[in-house]
Formats: sequence, structure tokens, C-alpha cells
Amino acid sequence: MNRLRKSVAAIVIAGGACGAYLGGTALVHNVAFAQQEHQVETTRDQLATTNDLSIAFRNVGKVLEPSVVNIQVRKTVKGGGAGGLPFNDDMLRRFFNNGRKNNENPDNKGDENEQGQGGDDSQGFEQVGTGSGFILEVEGGNTGYILTNNHVAGGATEMVVTLADGRRIDNAKLVGADPKSDLAVVKITADHLIPAKWGDSASLRKGDWILAFGSPFGYIGSMTHGIVSALDRSNVGILGKNGYEDFIQVDAPINPGNSGGPLVNLHGEVVGINTAIASRSGAFSGIGFAIPSNEAKFVYTSLKAHGKVSRGWLGVSIGDVAHNPKEAESFGFKGTTGVLVEQTFPNTPAIGKLQPGDIIESLDSKPIENTLQLRNAIASTAPNTDINLTVFRDGKDQTITLKLGEQPEDLNVVAGANGPLQRGAAGTATADSLGMTLSNVTAELAEKFGLPQGQQGAVVVTVKAKSLAAKAGISPGDVIAKVGNMSVKTAGEASDLINKHDLKKGVRLYVTTPEGSRFVFIEGQ
Repeated sequence: MNRLRKSVAAIVIAGGACGAYLGGTALVHNVAFAQQEHQVETTRDQLATTNDLSIAFRNVGKVLEPSVVNIQVRKTVKGGGAGGLPFNDDMLRRFFNNGRKNNENPDNKGDENEQGQGGDDSQGFEQVGTGSGFILEVEGGNTGYILTNNHVAGGATEMVVTLADGRRIDNAKLVGADPKSDLAVVKITADHLIPAKWGDSASLRKGDWILAFGSPFGYIGSMTHGIVSALDRSNVGILGKNGYEDFIQVDAPINPGNSGGPLVNLHGEVVGINTAIASRSGAFSGIGFAIPSNEAKFVYTSLKAHGKVSRGWLGVSIGDVAHNPKEAESFGFKGTTGVLVEQTFPNTPAIGKLQPGDIIESLDSKPIENTLQLRNAIASTAPNTDINLTVFRDGKDQTITLKLGEQPEDLNVVAGANGPLQRGAAGTATADSLGMTLSNVTAELAEKFGLPQGQQGAVVVTVKAKSLAAKAGISPGDVIAKVGNMSVKTAGEASDLINKHDLKKGVRLYVTTPEGSRFVFIEGQ
């Protein structure tokens, strides 16, 4: 009987445990469900507030759209080529010329029909295109000033501006254009104009929301959004070597016809001017470039006031210390940033003030880290302005004060060395450790390599393939003017000095070409 009772008790206990288990499992599921249900409701509430971003986009659109315009342009272009654009790239030309909608091209002939209309190239041909712009200033109630790209409005013989409300303005006038920044200012006369507001492009950071406005493919009033992908994009190759490239890179969709439209932050302020896209097809591929507003302000003000841009001018060829720190070390410089003066041009403010080998560290007490900073700072300073440069020279920092000149229109035209070229002995020498053959500068070699009159030094005649000289970028026709700190006038002098150097520590050469001068640091194994 006791055994029976024990068995029954065991069964009851086991059954209770099972019931507790089942009840506990249900409780766990109920709690999990309640938590999930609460999370769903809470997230729904949060999603409801994300409408605020849409509201921000809508409000930015309301603020900017009245200022954005479409510009239809006719130009007479001589000799074909780049079609008056500041760059010689077919894709970038299409960025402007393909701006019309297909139904606006009655023959539907695509690029060829839109880029030009027949005619003899020697007499020029008519180029038709469309781009965007935006009203930045209104004077007297009915005079509006529009900022756009030079490749949109520069050289225009006829312009038609269409406002956001559909009004067509036929009397648009080009106030001025600047190919070096790819900006232009257009003036219109109309009432009820609403200007946009400048923003501070220096406040932009990678990842910031931005919106791009314009008339892609002729569709006026278009707006896209994205983020800032990168800042300070230079050497993009859009404006050429004399252009001022400091682009904002964005992923907001930008297409042909957007050129000249505003890039805007979430405060409704213009922080850039849409300029180009990187694409193999001519359509948007995720990379767009805009000119920063802080650069555009200076250009806009100058064009509006004077019809041109007067930029400061030093008269030097420069390079980044960061690109070749060992070259800078050869001058005794211990820093990792700054700008190395490669060459000073005759008859410029730099003569008598700066010299090759100087390393510029600051401008008016503001640090200078690279050539982009220095070029933009000098260019945005008015001519005849006194500036103070801190330079590293002869092992110590020095302050150099000079007065800026006015940058010439053509930077490729600078005064060269004077005096007739003397026929020297055809002396040759070798710099075997570097893998090159040198010669005195003769009239024959000067003619062969296009060297200027009065050129002195050791001209490079041959360079062995895969040699240290070849790897450093030395080419036949380069003239070695200095080895280390020593000037050389003959091939023998250059060869002797080079061969005396310990290549494990490196040797610094000062090399000149018809295109300019530069330092070359060569280091062996």
C-alpha cells in the first residue's frame, strides 16, 4: 500500500512539474509577444516622425525652386574642338549639350544634332545647348543676376532664360565669364524675382545631406537628393592645369542639363554649383562634382562688378611636401606638410623674395598644408595686396613679405631667360649610378629639345630603361641645373657631383624643362 502511495505521489509530482513547465513556456511566449507588440507600436510611432525629413526636403524645394532657372544658349564656335567649353572631354561636353528633352529635337539626331549645326569649321558653327542657373541677387526690383557655369553661358551669342513660373526672358545678357573656375554671371530684367541665399561650403562634412536643383534633359524644376561623398577633389581634369579645382563630390543624381544649378544644404542655402559628372555613358553614375560656394562667391562678386576675375599672383611653380617627404628632408625640413617652391618665374612678385627650395608653411599666419590651399588662397586675394609668408630656408623659418601681382590671362606665357645661346663644346659625361648620359647644352640640342635661349646646365641625352633616373621620371631633354645645393653649368660638373653622392642617402637634382622646373629626389638601394 505504501508503495502505491509513493507511486501516486511521484506521478502527481511529475504531473505538477510538467504543468509548471507548460505554464512557464506559455508565459515566456506571452512576454515575448508583448515585447514584440510593444516594439512594433513604438517603431510605428518613430516611423511617423521620419516624415520630418520629407518635410525638410519639401521646404528646401519651396525655398529654392523660385530661384532656379533654365538657360538655353546659342554659341558660334570656331574650329570645332571643345566647343568653347573649359575642358576637352567628350563626356563632359555632353553634360551640357544633351540638356534638351528628346521631344525638343525634331530630327531626334542625338548628340550630333545638338552639338552643332553644320557649316564650315573655319567660319565657325552654331552650337545649341541648355543648362541651369539660379538667381543670386535682385537690384532695383527688376534686375536679376544669375550664377551659372562658364561652359553653359560663356561665349553665348544668344540666351533665353526660363523662370520657375514659366516666364521666358529673351533679353538675357552675359555679364562676365571665368574659364578658370568655370563660372559665369548672367543678367536679366523681370519683375517678381526671388534670389537664393548663400551658404558656407566650409561647414560641409562627408555624409551631409544635400539637394541638387536644375533642369536635367530640359525638365525644369527638378530636384534630387544625396550626400556629400567627398570634399576637396582636385586634379579631376575638368578645368585643365590652370583651372581651380576644389570640387565637392556628391552622389545626388546629376544629369545633362543640371550644369550650373545650385547644390543646397538642408537649411535651403546654396553650398555649391553643379558642374560635371564622372560617367562613361554621359548619364549619372553616382559621382557628381560641384564648385564650393565659398570659391564661387569671390568669382561671382568679381564678375558682377568688373566682368572678369582679377586674381593674385606669386609667380612660382610649386609641389606638395607630402608627396615626396624625403625631397623636403634633403633641405633639412622635418615637417610632413607644406609647399615646396620648385621655380620662380622672371618679372614676377616672387623674384628677389622667394627661391627654389623654399618650403612655404603659412600665409598670413594661416597654415598651408598643400598646393591646393596655397593656390586658392593666393588666387582669391586681390592684386597689390601685401602678404606674409613663413618659409623654411637654410635650416630655419623666415618671414617673407611681398606684394602680390595680377595673374596673367595665360599662365603658360611667362618671361623666359634672355640672351643668345652660345655654341658650347659638345662635352658628354655619364652618371652611371643613375643610368643616364649627359651633355653640355649646345645649339643643336637646344633646338632638338626646344630649350630656351641662355639655358645652362647638363642636358640629359639618354636614359636607360628601368634605371633609377627613369623611375624618378627623368627624360631626355631634361636639363640638370643643380646637384644638391650646387649649381652646375656643364655635363662634367653634374656627373662628378652625382657620382660623389651616396645613393643610399639619396641625391636631389634640380631639373628644368621648357614647361618649367622641379626638384627630383633619387634614392638607390
